[in-house]
Amino acid sequence: MYSRSIVVPPLTLGEVCRRRNIEQATGRLRVEEAMLWILLIWFLVLDAIQSQSIVKRLPGFSGELPFRLETGYVGVGQFDDVQLFYYFIESERSPRDDPLVLWLTGGPGCSSLSGLLYEIGPLKFDYVKSRGGNKPTLALNPYSWTKVANIIFLDQPVGTGFSYSTTQEGYYVGDYSSTAETYQFLVKWLRNVHPEFLPNPLYIAGDSYSGVTVPMVVQLVLDGNRAGHLPQLNLKGYALGNPLTDEIGDLNSRVTFAHRLAVISDQLYKALKKNCKGEYVNANLTNVACALALRAYNMSVAKLDSANILEPNCRFMSPKPNIFQWSRNVVGEDLDLIIERMSSQVPPELWCRDDNYILSYIWANDKAVQRALHVREGTKDEWIRCNETSTYAYEVTNVVGYHQNFTRTQLQALVYSGDHDMVVPYVGTEAWIQRLNMSLTTEWEPWLLEGQVAGYTMKYTHDSHVLTYTTVKGAGHTAPEYKPAQCLAMVDRWFAYYPL
Repeated sequence: MYSRSIVVPPLTLGEVCRRRNIEQATGRLRVEEAMLWILLIWFLVLDAIQSQSIVKRLPGFSGELPFRLETGYVGVGQFDDVQLFYYFIESERSPRDDPLVLWLTGGPGCSSLSGLLYEIGPLKFDYVKSRGGNKPTLALNPYSWTKVANIIFLDQPVGTGFSYSTTQEGYYVGDYSSTAETYQFLVKWLRNVHPEFLPNPLYIAGDSYSGVTVPMVVQLVLDGNRAGHLPQLNLKGYALGNPLTDEIGDLNSRVTFAHRLAVISDQLYKALKKNCKGEYVNANLTNVACALALRAYNMSVAKLDSANILEPNCRFMSPKPNIFQWSRNVVGEDLDLIIERMSSQVPPELWCRDDNYILSYIWANDKAVQRALHVREGTKDEWIRCNETSTYAYEVTNVVGYHQNFTRTQLQALVYSGDHDMVVPYVGTEAWIQRLNMSLTTEWEPWLLEGQVAGYTMKYTHDSHVLTYTTVKGAGHTAPEYKPAQCLAMVDRWFAYYPL
């Protein structure tokens, strides 16, 4: 925090004394100072008001929004040089009683607008009405998590979405500094912007690479509360979808996953295990037999979309990225290729999921949209769904230790995986959960929605800590984009402490 001050130009007291008595001069000086302080306070209040805006209409949506949407910036850092942009949507059920969720989309660098429009928010693109050169059209999402929760969608780290820094140095962040800024955002948002939500149960949630950052933010909240920092945050738990947690373990598990789902043959699976000895992330490529087995694996999965193996791979990138390294390119789109596909009138039967993402670029870069969202003009050259940046430091590759720390708390945890996701396979997620050495209180069993199997679930406990793990049947990376109805039912039951 820093304070602003105004220097009042000094009056020439000699002149004043010659013309009037000293009491009149002193009185005038006090009036002028008071007027200036009133103006200063007014400008500060006006600045705070302008940082948060209610959005009632959006281009592409007909009529007023039937929910309460607020957008704004919160400054973080020593001098508020980092301005984090957010979308806040109140619960459509009971804002006063429902949980408050801070949602962190993964990447790192993928805009929270992606989570809002493609996963768990109250709006989605109407793909049919947006075809044929029409402007992107929005429709209501009947399976929005805002049906049951208040959600802050935060563009983090800085440089993501509409968040920006007033200094170049501000963009040099990593896992530790960006999570510290996220925690600072949350404290300032609850203290200065919406203190009325301090009593609400608080949950930190996210997916994909946020499997790394969410536990780090949770730990910062716990540490802040224990240290007596104000305000005390009413943290009740955290939720993670398709989470990167143990990078080596998660990525190594892709081979086991591919074998379980019949993507690779028994023969190839045995060759990989034997010749690479179960190590594929840091494989010894001087071992010719291992290198040949990995090449055969890459050929077997090349035509599949890693995000969901039931869909085709529409990317034709060269050189092909190492499938055993974490990269947003695995789950991101090649924008030039999508534009080329759309302009070449690709037949509907050759549709690719990546084609849907071009709509977000068109919509979010529309100046009318940015004005409606109250984006500060001139702060961003271009909105990018997932902003690949060389200034981000990947400092943490394993956060299992954080989860072990949480077993000594009263937090509730939900971890869910799309069971057709080969980016962060469910088998790797199961493996690190088992390493927590918690008690298995509910065996592997199906959970249902409208009489159909929606996935399989287990529950673990340690003292007062409860971790619910579940798969979402047929879902990919990440689950709500593929199975929105199932995921809404899942989170609604979990917030209410009901069995899935």
